[in-house]
Amino acid sequence: MSLKRKAAISLVWTFTQQFGNQLIGFIVSLVLARILLPEEFGLVGMIAVVVAVGNALLDGGLTKSLIRDTDCDEADFSTVFFFNVGAGILLYGMVFLLAPYISDFYEEPVLTNIIRVYCLSIVITSFSAVQLAKLTKQMEFKTQAIIAIPAAVIGGVVGIWLAYNGYGVWSLVWSSIATSLVSTIQMWWYSDWKPKMIFNRSRFSKHFNYGYKLTLSDLLNRIFNNIFLIVIGKYFSAAQVGLYTRAETMKQLPVNYISRALDKVTFPLFVSIQDDEARLKKVYKKLMLMVVFVVSPVLIFLAVLAEPVFIFLFTAKWLPAVPYFQILCVTGILYPLHSYNLTILNVKGRSDLFLKLEIIKKVIIAITIIFAIPFGILALLYGQVVISLVAFFINAHYTSRFISYTGLEQIKDVIPIILLAVFGGSTIFIIDQFVLHDSSNLIRIVVGGTLGSAVYLSTSFLLKFSSFFELSNLILKR
Repeated sequence: MSLKRKAAISLVWTFTQQFGNQLIGFIVSLVLARILLPEEFGLVGMIAVVVAVGNALLDGGLTKSLIRDTDCDEADFSTVFFFNVGAGILLYGMVFLLAPYISDFYEEPVLTNIIRVYCLSIVITSFSAVQLAKLTKQMEFKTQAIIAIPAAVIGGVVGIWLAYNGYGVWSLVWSSIATSLVSTIQMWWYSDWKPKMIFNRSRFSKHFNYGYKLTLSDLLNRIFNNIFLIVIGKYFSAAQVGLYTRAETMKQLPVNYISRALDKVTFPLFVSIQDDEARLKKVYKKLMLMVVFVVSPVLIFLAVLAEPVFIFLFTAKWLPAVPYFQILCVTGILYPLHSYNLTILNVKGRSDLFLKLEIIKKVIIAITIIFAIPFGILALLYGQVVISLVAFFINAHYTSRFISYTGLEQIKDVIPIILLAVFGGSTIFIIDQFVLHDSSNLIRIVVGGTLGSAVYLSTSFLLKFSSFFELSNLILKR
């Protein structure tokens, strides 16, 4: 099978998995948001960083090393497996002991038990990380989709049932545990690999030496990805954490579906052509533009229609999250550019440079937060936009050394797409404000979204945007 066909098939299945997960997750979140209060979502949001840190430390970047290494054998996979399990148990023990102190930090005593139960997912997922890495290495994304979707369904059903029966925040906790458990069980059922009693120190050292720098980078990244939740939880109320979480989750819907689906394919795909700089640059540019072509209009249209969307989906109690969401949409547009620039560094094996960049960016984030806190949550969110722009140019500066594609060139390539999306969004805004303002929320969403999409796609066709025709061909061939 050719690389192009293999990549196309992989894309279809990763999009299927992402669409299934996102649709299920969205439906579950929609139901839970109508039953639970923002404060209850806020409590789980406060401990998101704890789970994120645990998962970052879990495998020491060793699973990514397994994916990248072309000479792995049974000793490599088994060694990393036993390290993961041991690390997962050790990390959970540390979290269990630290739970009361984390609760004291937020001044929320109920968090102690929530943390101790919620973080069981760290141990559970440690038993399936290598199986997942092996499936990714083999580009077996069909199997991953078959595993992920039932897990999301079962976890969602558990959460909804508990919420309807008055379990409050615990419905979110047990929903997460159920999803992790079902996913891990299926991973063992479907995977053709099972660990053997092998732990090879030299193999461990090889993967650790590559992976620990990625781990430190990932650790910093996850902490600072959740730093706004930490700051809002510390200086503001649990309800505001919940509102911010809702806005961030809505922003991540299109970003996760499109970008993360491609992320799973791009790393092994880029690895396979890493020594051909011209081809790597060509594939990189094509994928990046395709993602921006889809993500930009979706986020801009949602930002314009945010008020009717939030009222229709989540009820008016979530309306204060609308301005948060509109600001965060700007950072979502830039996500693909960040992601693919950093992927190139990993493909080239420059985990040291990856770590250096993460440290620089985190210093910028810390400085921005310090200056923004006195001015409130909106200032923190506008700070995220500034951080995202600065971080992109830092990432692109170093990536250009490997594929000769500078940050200014990348911006020049995506600007026409973003401007066209803004044009479509402006059309929606005018129609919504002057024609549909007295209509129902559903009509505003459907008519506005349809009109904006028609303007965007027809103009893309007339202006002969390459991404439009490439995506059309990909869809029609499937």
